[in-house]
Amino acid sequence: MTNGMKNLLKLEEAGQFLLSIALFSQLDYSWWYFPACLLLPDFSMIGYLFGSRTGALIYNFFHHKLIAIAVIVIGYWYNNSVLVLIGIILLAHSSMDRILGYGLKYNDSFKNTHLGQIGKKEY
Repeated sequence: MTNGMKNLLKLEEAGQFLLSIALFSQLDYSWWYFPACLLLPDFSMIGYLFGSRTGALIYNFFHHKLIAIAVIVIGYWYNNSVLVLIGIILLAHSSMDRILGYGLKYNDSFKNTHLGQIGKKEY
């Protein structure tokens, strides 16, 4: 992937992260909730205690943007601000992760993502 493409993708993710902040600002929660909850989706890494396949499945579920959007929509549909908050946090977190190069995981290794390998390459 070229640097131009990487930058374009990061810009797109930054836009989605800013959208998450804008959506959050429409809720009646104190601002400290956003940063306090932003890393909670990473608890899904606990799935890796049960192997790479289970870990990837659980991790990808909590980092998939369609899940985040569905939770937001269901929250708005049922006028449930907690669900909306959860969906916004999932969307913001996934966007933040992708800006930093952490993508959805393949079954073989935590370091193998749809954005490429995480960390130093081993020779």
